[in-house]
Amino acid sequence: MEHVHDYLIIGGGMAADAAAKAIREVDPAANVGLVGAEAQPPYKRPPLSKALWKGDKSVADIDLATAASGAVLHMGRRIELLDRVARTARDDHGDSYRYRRLLLATGATPRRLPFEGGERIIHFRTLDDYQALRRYAKPGAFIAVIGGGFIGCELAASLCALGCKVSLLFPGGTIGAGRYPEGLARYLDAYYRDRGVDVRSGVRVEGSNPTDGGVELTLSDGSLLRVEAAVAGLGVTPNTALAEQAGLAIDNGIVVDAQLRSSDADIWAAGDVANFHNPALGRRLRVEHEDAAVSMGRHAGRAMAGVAGEYTVLPFFYSDLFDLGYEAVGLLDTRLEVVEDWREPNREGVVYYLDGGRVRGVLLWNTWDQVGAARELVAQAGPFDAATLHGRLPQKT
Repeated sequence: MEHVHDYLIIGGGMAADAAAKAIREVDPAANVGLVGAEAQPPYKRPPLSKALWKGDKSVADIDLATAASGAVLHMGRRIELLDRVARTARDDHGDSYRYRRLLLATGATPRRLPFEGGERIIHFRTLDDYQALRRYAKPGAFIAVIGGGFIGCELAASLCALGCKVSLLFPGGTIGAGRYPEGLARYLDAYYRDRGVDVRSGVRVEGSNPTDGGVELTLSDGSLLRVEAAVAGLGVTPNTALAEQAGLAIDNGIVVDAQLRSSDADIWAAGDVANFHNPALGRRLRVEHEDAAVSMGRHAGRAMAGVAGEYTVLPFFYSDLFDLGYEAVGLLDTRLEVVEDWREPNREGVVYYLDGGRVRGVLLWNTWDQVGAARELVAQAGPFDAATLHGRLPQKT
């Protein structure tokens, strides 16, 4: 079967949803098609590791109502071939899609453990993964969380709050090593342990064996850990295979220009898969967070529909860790000069990451409503130091 769309979006995530809605805002009569590999229509991803576990939201609440924009959804289908000359795409069901303009919002795939572990080892990314983990994550259940990064820390906190007995396993020396200052990272280790999480730093999971009602993990320190299920948050790899097959420029994602156009003038890219230049930082980025997905998707959609303009947003990201939380912009990298400005050590304050007197990143730790000011600070030439940054971003009351 052949489908014909003026605008075709490949991908079923938040960037795709934002693009579809933006196209229809600019061009209300636009014929928009969206092809997504997941069976579900686009949904909000952050609640998968946050609000859905707390009971603050239900699965129905995270639906983005993409179809209400007028876009035609082709879900549960994966595009396997893209022909730029003929402007057609073909999916794994044999259907073809003709387009005038195309957006690649193909997202990313979670990195996997180097062994097969069966259905009780879940590489966490999608709503299906959340529902699979939910089957095992009951109060009192033993759950291993593999990975001490963004997703792993959120899941460990959410599962522990649910009443699970959680072991958090990661190869680094501390939670958030390389991202948080050492004192804050060590504070987080103790904070998690105080709330019942079995924090095991410096270990890797090297293998697994099924057991009655669970799985036994083999750890790099020689120990064995029996759990009902294990969930892995090991980072992601951008889904560039389709773009590579089509001959687009690739470098840690699909390379796009200031309008989010790829090396083909009729193809845009947005979200986790897009490598874009950020003028505030003066470098190219690929960002795997909600704000980037939504803002890039919207910008690309408007550009596809004829609204010119450069994408200059410095995306922010946020996280909830028990009763701690933060928002952040720019680069959180402890290889840079780190300046800490605490109102209450490790509980409320701001951490700045500087390079040659310029602010390259800002961590707003339990400090709210300052994302805009932090973005402005990153865009300024400086120079800045500990004295000039002290008290610069106080929490608003």
